[in-house]
Amino acid sequence: MLRTTLAGLRMHTGRLVATALAIVLGVMFVSGTLVFSDTLEEGVDSQVMGSASDFESIVTPEEGAGAPADAEPPLTPELLDRIEGLDEVASASGTIQGDTPVLDKDGRALGQTPTTGISVDGDTRHTAATGELPSADDEMALATTTAEQAGYEVGDEVTVLGGEDAKHTFTVTGLIDFGVESPFAFSGGAAFTPQTAEKLTGKEAFSEIDVRGAEGVPPAEVTDAVAEVSGSGAKAQTGTEMGEELAEQSGAQVQMLSIGLLLFALIAMFTAAIVIYNTFAVLIAQRQREMALLRCVGARRGQVFRGVLLEALIVGAVSSVIGVAAGIGLGTAGFALSKESLGAGGATTSLVVTPTAVGLGVLVGTVVTLLAALLPARKATKVSPLAALRTSAAAAGMEKGIGWLRTGAAVLLFAVSACMTVLGQNVGQEPGLFLTVGAAMLAFLGVVVVGPLIVRGIASAVRLPMRAFGVPGKLAADNSQRGSRRAATAMIALTIGATLITGYAVFSSSMQSTMEEELAEQFPADYVLNQQFGTEDFEQGGIPADVVDRLQDSEEIAGAYSQRSEPVSMAGEPATAFAYTGAELGTDLQGSVVAGELSEVGPGSVAVAENMAGDREVGDTVKIGPAPEAAPADEPDTSASEEEQRSYTIAAITPATGAMYGITMDPDDFSTAFPDSDTAQSVYVTAAEDAATADSREAVNDAIAEHPTIQVQSTTEMKEQFEQVLDIAFASIAAMLGLALVIAVFGVANTMALSVLERRRESAMLRALGLSGGQLRRMLSLEAVLLCLTGAGIGVVLGVTFGWAGGLVAFSDLVLTIPIAKIGLFLAAAVVAGLLAAALPAHRAARTSITGALASE
Repeated sequence: MLRTTLAGLRMHTGRLVATALAIVLGVMFVSGTLVFSDTLEEGVDSQVMGSASDFESIVTPEEGAGAPADAEPPLTPELLDRIEGLDEVASASGTIQGDTPVLDKDGRALGQTPTTGISVDGDTRHTAATGELPSADDEMALATTTAEQAGYEVGDEVTVLGGEDAKHTFTVTGLIDFGVESPFAFSGGAAFTPQTAEKLTGKEAFSEIDVRGAEGVPPAEVTDAVAEVSGSGAKAQTGTEMGEELAEQSGAQVQMLSIGLLLFALIAMFTAAIVIYNTFAVLIAQRQREMALLRCVGARRGQVFRGVLLEALIVGAVSSVIGVAAGIGLGTAGFALSKESLGAGGATTSLVVTPTAVGLGVLVGTVVTLLAALLPARKATKVSPLAALRTSAAAAGMEKGIGWLRTGAAVLLFAVSACMTVLGQNVGQEPGLFLTVGAAMLAFLGVVVVGPLIVRGIASAVRLPMRAFGVPGKLAADNSQRGSRRAATAMIALTIGATLITGYAVFSSSMQSTMEEELAEQFPADYVLNQQFGTEDFEQGGIPADVVDRLQDSEEIAGAYSQRSEPVSMAGEPATAFAYTGAELGTDLQGSVVAGELSEVGPGSVAVAENMAGDREVGDTVKIGPAPEAAPADEPDTSASEEEQRSYTIAAITPATGAMYGITMDPDDFSTAFPDSDTAQSVYVTAAEDAATADSREAVNDAIAEHPTIQVQSTTEMKEQFEQVLDIAFASIAAMLGLALVIAVFGVANTMALSVLERRRESAMLRALGLSGGQLRRMLSLEAVLLCLTGAGIGVVLGVTFGWAGGLVAFSDLVLTIPIAKIGLFLAAAVVAGLLAAALPAHRAARTSITGALASE
C-alpha cells in the first residue's frame, strides 16, 4: 500500500501543486511571523538590557524607572554621595531627567509633548550610536528618532527651551538610539552634560543612579549595600533585574505586533485548509475507479483511508518544510524593514531562528493538511468495489443535491445570526462585540452549508446576461450551475478574505465620516491653538492673552475665542465647566443638542451634557460648585458647601460627546465663579471669508511667534491626518489579508485545472461540434470569473453587514458609510483574479488534441 501511495503521488504530482503552494504560503506566514518577532524581541532585549546590565546595581524611585521626582525626591545628590562612599562601590553616576522642549528648524516645539532630556557623563548606560556624547555645556546629543523628525544631523545647531522658556543653542555631537525605551519612544530624547541638564530642567534630584561595583564584589552584594543606604523611597536592583524590567516594558508593542501578525497567519492557514480540502475532495471523486480497483485486489477500507492520509502527510510535510525556509527569509526581510520604524536600529541584526519557529511551522502545516484531508479520506473508504466496472471516472459524487436538511440548517443559522446581531446592538460594548463576531461566524457557516444552492441561483440569474458573450457565456453559466457544489467549496476561501476586507473597509470609512462630523462639531473653526501638553505653560494655564489680542487685531482673522475650563461639582458629582469668551453660542460655536437651544445659554443658565443631566430637563435648576478636591480641608463632606454652590437653569442638553461634553457656562458667570481662571486652555480661530488659507495661517503663526510651545492645528490638517492613519491601517490590513486572497485564487486555479482534466472528453466533444479553441478558453475564463465574483460578492454582503453592525456596537453614533469605490475596486480585482486563475487551465484545454481526448476513455 505504501508503494501504491507513493506511485499515486508521482502520478498526480501536477494536480497537487496548487495545494502545496497554499500550504507553503500559509506556513511561510506563520514561521515568518515567529522568526520576525523572535529576532525583533531579541534585538530590543539586547539593546535595552545591555545598557542596564553593564552596571552592578541601579537605583530608581519606588514608582519605577524614569519616574519624575516628588516634592521630596528620594534620589538626591546626598544619596549619590553616600552610595559613592560604600566599600562595595567603585563609582556611581546620577541621571537627571525632565522636559526640555526641542525646537525644529522653524522655531516651533517638536511633538505634542516636550522632548525628554537627560544628563549624561563619562559613565552612563546610554551610549552614542553616531558621533559622541556631549562633553561641554554648549553640546548635546539627540535621539535618532528626534533627529530624523526634525531633520537634524551631527554638527547642526539646535535650540532648546529651558528655565522660564529661555532659548539655548547647542551643537549636536552625537545621536543616541533609545529604541523603544519609555519615555523616549513617545516623546523623543535629548542628552546634555549634568550641569546643563540641571539648568534646563530645574531639577537637582535624579531619575536613576547607576552603580559600578568594586572589583570582585558580586552584583547582589553591591545591590544589598546600596539598598541599605537608599531609604524607603528608592528601589535598588541589580543591572540585570533592571534590564529585564525595561525589556518587559519595551517589549509590549513587539508582542502586540506579533499577536496581530499571527492572527492574520491563522486566517491564511484556514484559507489554505479550505483549498486543501477542496483539492483532495475533487481528487478522490476523480479517482473513484482507482480506489475501487484497490478494493477489488484486496485493499481494506482502513488501508484506503490510511493511504489517502499518507498522501496528505507527505504533501503537508514537504510543503511545510519549504514554507518554513521561505518564512525564515520573510522574517529576515520584515526585521530589516521594521528596525528603524520600531526603534530597533541599534539592536543586533543577527537572525534568531528558534526550534519553536521551525517546529511549529512544520507541525501547523502538516496537521492542517491532515485535518483537511480527513473528510475526503473517509469518503474514499465508501467507494464500492463495483465502481471499478464503471466506464466513467467523472466525479459525480461531488454533485449530489444539498437536501432539505441542509437548507433548513442554513435558514436556522441565518435566523440565529440575525437575532444575535440585533441583540448585540442592545447590550454592552464587550458582549455586543462577542455577539456580533459570533453572528458573523454563524452567517458564514450558513453560507458554507447552503453554498451550492447560492451558486445555482446566481448561475441561473446570470444566464441571460451571460448570453452577451455568446455560446461560451451560456456554457459557462450552465457549467457553474452543474458543478455548484465544487464551485461553492472553491469560492468559500475567497469569501473569507472578501468578508474581512470589506468589513474593515466599511468600519474604516464609517469611522472617517464619524470623525469628520465630530471634528466639525468639536472644532467649529479653521484653527485650534493648544499648549504643548506637559509643559510649564500648559500646567499654568495655556494660551497667553496677548496671542488672542493679536489674532483679533488681524485683518485675516474673522474671530478668535478662547476656551477656559475648571473642575466643578454638580449635585455632588465631579464634572468640568467650560466657557467660551468672544463667541456666541449657537452662532460662532455650533454643536448638536438633545434638547433646548445653545443660543439660550446666558447669565444664570447653562448647557449640560446628556450623561450628566440624568432625569433633568430643560428649565430645571441645578446647583454647581467647586470640585470636591477644591473644598476646604476641614469640611467633613468633600463636596462643595451650600454657600459655594450657585443655582443655574438648564437651557440646553447636549450629547455626551463633542465640544459640549461637560457643563457650558456663560463667560461672565464663569469669571464670577472662578475669578482666578483668566487664561485660555484652547483658542479657536476663524479665518476671514476673503482670506487665503496661506494668509490666515501666516497670521496665526505671527500671533504665536513668541510662544514656540503653542501647537497649531487646522481642522483640514486634522482631517487629513486622521484620513491618512485610516488609509495606512486599511492598506496594512488589506496587504496581510492579501495572502489569504492569493491562496484562495490558487484554490480557484486548482479547481479549474482539475475540472479541465475531468471534462477532457467533454471539451473535446465541444471542439468536435465546432467550438473553437478561443471560445473554449473564453468559456473557462468566464466560469472562473463567475466563481470569483460570486465568492467576492457574498463576502461583500457579509462584510458590509457585519462591518456596520460591529461598528455600531463599538461606537453607537457611528455614521454608516459604504466605500463604493473600494468595493468596486475589490470586485474588479476579483474579475482579474478569475482571469488569471483560468489562464493556464484554459490554455491547456484549448491545446489538447481532440482525437486524443475522445480516445482517452
